[in-house]
Amino acid sequence: MQNLVIVESPTKARTLAKFLGAKYQIEASMGHVRDLPKSELGVDVGQNFQPKYIIPRDKKKLVNTLKKTASSAKNLYLATDPDREGEAIAWHIAELLRNSEVKSQKSKVKKEESQIKRVVFHEITEDAIKEAFKHPRDLDYKLIDAQQARRVLDRLVGYKLSPLLWKKVKRGLSAGRVQTVALRLVVEREKEVTAFKPVEYWSIEAELESRVKSQESRFIATLTEFNSKKLEIGNGMQAKKHVENLEKAEYSVSKVDRKEIKRYPFPPFTTSTLQQAAGNKLGFTAKKTMMLAQNLYEHGLITYMRTDSFNLSPVALMQSREFIKSQYGKNYLPPKPRVFKSRSKNAQEAHEAIRPTNIKFEIRNNTPASRTKFEHSLTRDHARLYDLIWQRMVASQMAEALVEQTGVDIIAVCHPRLDRGSFMKMDSRLRGNDSAENQNDKTYTLHAAGSVIKFDGWLKIYGISSKTQDTRDKKQEKEEEEEDEKNQILPELKVGEDLNLLQLLPNQHFTQPPPRYTESSLIKKLEELGIGRPSTYAPILSTIQERFYVEKQEKKFVPTALGLATCDFLIKYFPDVFDYQFTASMEDQLDDIAAGNRDWKQTLIEFYPPFEKKLAGVEKKAGKVKVAVEYAGKKCPKCGKELVVRAGRFGKFLACSGFPDCKHTESLVTEVINAKCPEDGGDIVIRKTKKRRVFYGCKNYPECKYASWTKPKS
Repeated sequence: MQNLVIVESPTKARTLAKFLGAKYQIEASMGHVRDLPKSELGVDVGQNFQPKYIIPRDKKKLVNTLKKTASSAKNLYLATDPDREGEAIAWHIAELLRNSEVKSQKSKVKKEESQIKRVVFHEITEDAIKEAFKHPRDLDYKLIDAQQARRVLDRLVGYKLSPLLWKKVKRGLSAGRVQTVALRLVVEREKEVTAFKPVEYWSIEAELESRVKSQESRFIATLTEFNSKKLEIGNGMQAKKHVENLEKAEYSVSKVDRKEIKRYPFPPFTTSTLQQAAGNKLGFTAKKTMMLAQNLYEHGLITYMRTDSFNLSPVALMQSREFIKSQYGKNYLPPKPRVFKSRSKNAQEAHEAIRPTNIKFEIRNNTPASRTKFEHSLTRDHARLYDLIWQRMVASQMAEALVEQTGVDIIAVCHPRLDRGSFMKMDSRLRGNDSAENQNDKTYTLHAAGSVIKFDGWLKIYGISSKTQDTRDKKQEKEEEEEDEKNQILPELKVGEDLNLLQLLPNQHFTQPPPRYTESSLIKKLEELGIGRPSTYAPILSTIQERFYVEKQEKKFVPTALGLATCDFLIKYFPDVFDYQFTASMEDQLDDIAAGNRDWKQTLIEFYPPFEKKLAGVEKKAGKVKVAVEYAGKKCPKCGKELVVRAGRFGKFLACSGFPDCKHTESLVTEVINAKCPEDGGDIVIRKTKKRRVFYGCKNYPECKYASWTKPKS
């Protein structure tokens, strides 16, 4: 065998095989082949933080097979993913194959550096693969060092802090350098929500009608000012008084402002914006989004999905412009390609944004006919995510939309004398013919806004209601909010024109607390703070849920009692380690290592001794933390004591507060569906595995062990 190619997954191997031909044998490593041991720290702190790597038990057979296969190969190509983790996987494979011995061959597999070649590509297409294999490179030890530094740093924090949490909070807990910061965000937001006190306020809208009758003569205006001062209505009595005045008022147009604005398209997706958009538009979790995107990448349909760059290749730009011109016409094509600048100071501009590898492969409306080109292993959700990526890429290179915005100010004057002569005086004064203002007049200002799309531009692809995306910059967000103040088309109005009042619409409101984080908004906040990187967002969110530090209520994160206690303990005693700025600066240092500007071991030397010293001090002085008990509001059927909510490996359950004297437990029913257990006739409830996978089981567990992955029929 001349050439052996090693990738991470069988799917990627099959896709590469289509392009490389019979001269290349392609094998999959199934991810990492070496790692730090789970049973010990695995880092020799006294020997300059030397990591101790082992081959996991479930990988030994695979590694022996790779060694045997590599022994007969002249050239070894490592074609793992084009990021730090992919570089580290390639390095681990190379280390195992250098100077290793295959007993069955009675010879050494001695792969020299010149025989081991690194191949990097950001899309799995024929041209990209062939070009990459023409220009292999050596392993990039700067990227490897950065990944090693992250792995060792996280191991030191996790394995040193976790035993402390077992002693001071609860056994079995774990702490993470970045996951704790994410938990801190959720906890601090929850405290804001709890402390928030709502304040009552009222708004008043008026439905008005132009006296020049037309198809669109009616519109809504909102009360904004009283006697030239901003109006704030605090209660119903005040609102009633203003309504009474407005019912007697005369209405006329005082100002009309029309302007044409341009709405520019969003940039193509990065990892974080894809996760946010998929969460908002498709309801996908970050973990699901990345799993689907990985499949799309390995099937050659999109470029690499872990990126923080908005950069696009010249070929992709050219293909997009040709497609837009042929499908939508010249009017939808801007004079030159759009270039977007990343807001992230650490964005790797050598990478590309996430985009389709072939812009002509289009899936619109997600119909079965449109998915016929998809391979059998790809699902409807794959198609929906691909369509989102396709729309974003095409829209990013289209012409801007033109929107005509109209703002109208309306004066409503309530005069104490409602005879005709008084109204004539009022009308004259409003036109500037009477300088002496009647002090008894009550003058209100109302504002109406409307917009009309003159040219849809990129909205033709992305949809008119595009503001649901949680990825706008502040300037664009403000423009869209102003434009969409009222989704209405205003009649043609002129200054001085009188209007008819049809009805007044007073509405009571209460100020709202800051919203709890969703997956999308938490990822956005982490990115804003510079915490984490594209490959870490999904694992962070999964970890804080799997550890039962947070749970979802109506798709929003709420900290559990355990999460609150753990976070408060860690922030109290390790405020610097879990400080937002410190965590972000640590990410910057890892980026500096990847750029070759910093030594990875020196970074650990600066961090670990102060951390170890503080750890020893906290263990001595910190007291035991009491975790708040969540009562279920039910009595134990065996002893009559209160049942409490506990968390275990497989999720939450109810247990007797009299444990260990009473060991009664029962399942925690969260949702009952309209179906009966086929074994004992009990109600069927929705449950989750420890990996959060949904299944259906009998409410009477553990007496009845019935369970099903599919929803039973009612």
